[in-house]
Formats: sequence, C-alpha cells, structure tokens
Amino acid sequence: MAHAGLKFGIFMAPFHRLGDNPTLAIHRDLELIEHLDRLGFDEAWVGEHHSAGWETIASPEVFIAAAIERTRHIHLGSGVTSLPYHHPLLVAQRFVQLDHMSRGRVMLGCGPGALASDAYMMGIPAETQRRRMEESLAAITALLACEAPVSMQTDWFTLKDARLHLAPYTAPRFPISVATSTTPSGAMAAAKHGLGMLSLGAGLPGGPQKLAEQWRMAETEAAKHGKTMDRANWRLVVNLHVAEDDETAIRQVRLGERAETETYFGEVLARPPSRSENPLADGLRAGTTLVGSPDTVADGIARLLSFTEGGAGGVLFRAHDWANRRDTWESYELFARWVMPRFQGSLRMPSESREWCVENRGGIFAPNIAALHKAFADAGHAVPETDRLKLRQG
Repeated sequence: MAHAGLKFGIFMAPFHRLGDNPTLAIHRDLELIEHLDRLGFDEAWVGEHHSAGWETIASPEVFIAAAIERTRHIHLGSGVTSLPYHHPLLVAQRFVQLDHMSRGRVMLGCGPGALASDAYMMGIPAETQRRRMEESLAAITALLACEAPVSMQTDWFTLKDARLHLAPYTAPRFPISVATSTTPSGAMAAAKHGLGMLSLGAGLPGGPQKLAEQWRMAETEAAKHGKTMDRANWRLVVNLHVAEDDETAIRQVRLGERAETETYFGEVLARPPSRSENPLADGLRAGTTLVGSPDTVADGIARLLSFTEGGAGGVLFRAHDWANRRDTWESYELFARWVMPRFQGSLRMPSESREWCVENRGGIFAPNIAALHKAFADAGHAVPETDRLKLRQG
C-alpha cells in the first residue's frame, strides 16, 4: 500500500462454530477478504488446521489462490503454514507460485502446528514439532535465496541438490514471518533468520506485558547470527470489534465470545477454564480484547503499542464470529473510517488544510464575497441575504 504508518489486517484461523454450514462459511470468508480489500486493509493471514471442527481451512495456499483472483490490493499470507506437516521444498515452491500469481502480494507465515490433534493424526511427536519447524525454515530460506543447490538430511526430510523451479517474483523474496506466543521459541526461530514475527501472544492473558522482552531477546539472538530484526515486520494479533458506542459493541459480541470460549477453547481444546465468569471483561481490562467505539478501540491500540517500547509494524485482528455478519462487516468499516487513519498519517494534511482556511478566511474568502457583491450590483440586482451575511462575517 502507498500509505505510511501502521498496517492493519486480519488473522483468519478461521473460527466458525459447530452447526454453521461449512460450505457457506468458506465462501463467507472469501467475501470478507473482498470486503477488507475494498476498505483498504493491508493484509489477511489465513490458517491451516485439520481437526477439531472449528478452524476449517485445510490449505491456506488454495484459499489464497482463490482470494488473489477476487482482490486487487490486499496482501495475502498463511497464518500459518504448519511446517512439520510438509516437505520444505514443496512449501517454498507453492509460495513462489503464489508470489507470481499475485504479482507480489503473498506472505508466508510459519509455525510448528497449533492443534495437537493435527500432529497426532500424522504421527508427529509433539516434542519434535518446534525442532522440525526450525529445520524446515532453514531449508526454505536457503532455497528462496536462489544462491546454490541445497542439500540437507534430517530424520523427516531430505534435500538433494535442491533448487527452486522459479525465483520469487518479489525481490529478493516475499515476506516470511514466524508465529510467536508467550514463550520465546517462536521469536528465537524468527531471529535466527532475521524474519518477521506474528505475535499471537498479544491477544493472550499476560501477553502484552511480554512483548518488549520478546523483542529484545529476538534482537540479541539475531545479532548472534549476523541478522537484524525490523519492527516494520512485527505484527501484533488481538481480538477486536467496533460499534458506534461501547455499550452496543459489547452487546453485539457478548454471547458469541462466550460460546467460543466455552465450547471450543474449553470443551474441545481442553484449555484451562477462565478464572472469571466474564472472560470478555477480563480481556477488555487486560487490553488483549478491544471492543467498543472507534475512540475506545483507538486508545486500546495505542496502549497495546506502548507495551512494545518502540512500536510494531502492524496490528492484526483475530477474525471471529462473535457478532452477526452485518455487525461484523460494519465493525471493519467503522475501523477503516475512524480508527485506521489515526495511525497511518492520512489525517494530517486534511487537518492542516482546514486549519489554514480557518486561520486565513478573512483574507481568502472576503475578496470573493466582495467580488460576488459587485457582480450583483453591476447587474442591478440586490445581494441575497445569505451572501450579505457571509460578507459581514468575512
């Protein structure tokens, strides 16, 4: 995008409650990406999951390919590709192809795999997932460099004089980011290669308070490998919903948020139950969930950024079905109209132009009114009352 300042987008797992027509949900997700593209959002990151019933996109690459043809500007990434599930050569080749198909609008998000049930079905031991992700990441970055054939031997993949069929469309390569939570492992993996970070921990209890520490750790680790970390490639992922006022926003999402927390994260994923009977209120207080008017949400983003002690490159909203479709789409539009410009520098020039006119209206507009008065007089007509009033005010 041409604008400066913070980038905004969504992190689409997606989350669709059991009972919702899955075919319609996939098409609704594509329609949402189109809506965000029209509104000027910068990015959409699409997840990969294979079990548990809610997060129903199995191939972010297939979804991205469809979204490419429906959009013009928005950048599309995997959020994330679970690297232990795939041979690294195939991951690199698929995203290079998407890079060409989109003419430079694709991004690769990487992770070890979020659902234990996915890895279980594929016979991948949980204790190997992070190591396998790091091994795959090393192979992918070497392949994308297009400098020399790559040979690697691990206990789960082999590369023999491997090279890409095509060089990336984006020079030197498309953006790559690693998902991080509240533990340092993701940040350390990103730092080793100087990659971007998708901080999912920003939307988890206690996560915002760890952001600055994680960034400092990443910078230190990157330096050990001769790499540097760029805050412009750092994304913070939070829960968000906007309405005209705080009360309306909370009313629109209260039941949907509760259903997701209890029936998916609690019953299906067996996450520890909330200590409170009102997790939505807990999230609002902690700043991991931003629900309210445009002013309230803008203040929440500013507070979140303050935890980074230096800023980040973008904020992503975890896509959810807490509210109905109409209110959800309206939320994104309200954000694009009244919140996004505050962080992207697009309000400065209109504001300065207005102030200049206000401060100089006597010298600028009075001669125009006088000329209008003379035109009426020369034509033998009286000046309309509205114009006489303007002349006196000038």
